[in-house]
Amino acid sequence: MRAWRGCAWWFRGVVGADAYERYLAAHHRGGHTHPPMGEREFWRAHVDHQERHPQGRCC
Repeated sequence: MRAWRGCAWWFRGVVGADAYERYLAAHHRGGHTHPPMGEREFWRAHVDHQERHPQGRCC
């Protein structure tokens, strides 16, 4: 079970599924005065940014 959790954690990082958690952590560390974006708003902004600034990716 422990190995599976480690693999799941690694896989989420590889595919970018942990991007919202990383955003919240960075937002908290940055000392922002405004509240962070909600998860749905974050993913919409994330996808919009990727579409405006394409980078090499597998899919």
